[in-house]
Amino acid sequence: MKNSVIHRANTRGNANHGWLNAWHSFSFANWYNPERVHFGALRVLNDDTIAAGMGFGTHPHDNMEIITIPLEGDLAHKDSMGNAATIKTGDVQVMSAGSGIRHSEFNPNSDQQTKLFQIWLFPNQENVTPRYQQITLDQSLQKNNFAQILSPNPEDEGVWIHQDAWFYLSNFDKDFSKELALKKEGNGFYIMTIEGEIEVNGEKLTTRDAIGIWNTNTLEIKAVTAAKFLVMEIPMEH
Repeated sequence: MKNSVIHRANTRGNANHGWLNAWHSFSFANWYNPERVHFGALRVLNDDTIAAGMGFGTHPHDNMEIITIPLEGDLAHKDSMGNAATIKTGDVQVMSAGSGIRHSEFNPNSDQQTKLFQIWLFPNQENVTPRYQQITLDQSLQKNNFAQILSPNPEDEGVWIHQDAWFYLSNFDKDFSKELALKKEGNGFYIMTIEGEIEVNGEKLTTRDAIGIWNTNTLEIKAVTAAKFLVMEIPMEH
């Protein structure tokens, strides 16, 4: 497909610090790939494994929408807005860094690792008042469905951000297939396989493979095996 790009799991950047094993879909920290700086408004997709009791010290962010999706274990969060919370597997957290925040994140468990996706999107407006939101998802809605976990609208399902983006989590049975329509013209899709094997518009993706697709209004995803995956609809311009 000429309107697509495939990012295989083994082509990602990797930084293994012992306490943190991070896989980068896009250029991040010491890993730079000029062809992998962003996909539209999607700037960062980090696939992090944090060792028991370890974490990130307090550090700043600004003018970025930061979404955290725990995949295994828990993540404790503290920030300069006074939030102190633990996000667990099945939750989703968003921070609008806006005019500037400082926060720390760590694995509060002494006996298990934490796995998560951390995703950064460029916002559609700068220097907004920083905000924090965290919800627990009804994971049963993900069964053979595109369960919306994020949108631009505070009234919609999921968390909301300052960007015309929609995220979905899905858990498909083997051989199940379903179509998803674009919400906003001009947006693209970026799909990350969490586990299992799927086929996206005829292209096979296995665990942690991803595909970005643009100039399309619909997406067809078929599960080759039982599979979990994340679909992000994002603006191609930012």
